[in-house]
Amino acid sequence: MQTLQERVIERTRTFAQQVETLRFSCDCYIYNPLTYAWAMHELYIRTYLRCPVRTLLLGMNPGPWGMTQTGVPFGEVEAVKHFLKLEAEIAKPLVEHPARPVLGLQTKRSEVSGKRLWGLIAEHYCSAEAFSKEMAVINYCPLVFMDRKPTAKNITPDMLVTGERLALETICDRYLLDMIDLLEPTHLIGIGKYAMQKFTHVAKNRSDVVISSILHPSPASPQANHGWKEKVEEQLRSLGVWS
Repeated sequence: MQTLQERVIERTRTFAQQVETLRFSCDCYIYNPLTYAWAMHELYIRTYLRCPVRTLLLGMNPGPWGMTQTGVPFGEVEAVKHFLKLEAEIAKPLVEHPARPVLGLQTKRSEVSGKRLWGLIAEHYCSAEAFSKEMAVINYCPLVFMDRKPTAKNITPDMLVTGERLALETICDRYLLDMIDLLEPTHLIGIGKYAMQKFTHVAKNRSDVVISSILHPSPASPQANHGWKEKVEEQLRSLGVWS
């Protein structure tokens, strides 16, 4: 009989293959960390995804300096190396944006969102092992979209043309629902309102879960740049997730 991790790995492999079949008309570079950084993502699943887990945290899609580099959701490089203590081979996308090369664990740039999120988790739990007994972090969409300009501006999934966005969301919705079934959380927490909307869409008819959100840690959010940690700690306490 397959272990939970093996079932999640098998489902995630299929997910990675499904999004690879999609075609997008946006003038952009597209990275799929579930392909070139698969070894690291599989190690993350094997080490930190358990059943049952009380709380499932959901991000939107990879940031250019987080999961794009490390294959770990919100995978700020120092958090991956020193808190999660993960190390695995990370290859490269077939075609890279000149301004966004994938350097893996050698990347020198920190991702603010990941630093804030994993920093808060590390402060609350004595270890990543303790964290994994209560919570798990995944992303809704595995793809990174960056326009071709030198600035490599991030294109979020909600900015795609309607038909292409719906095709992507159909695949991502099914994966998210399967992850809920596999991990059996009682609290579904979107990291930001977009992620909460995705939980609401796929699990709106389920009476066995509580759906909510926390403030997204992105520096693009003015609210996040003033006391994000304290605000989110209070949100998690008020939700009954943290005492």
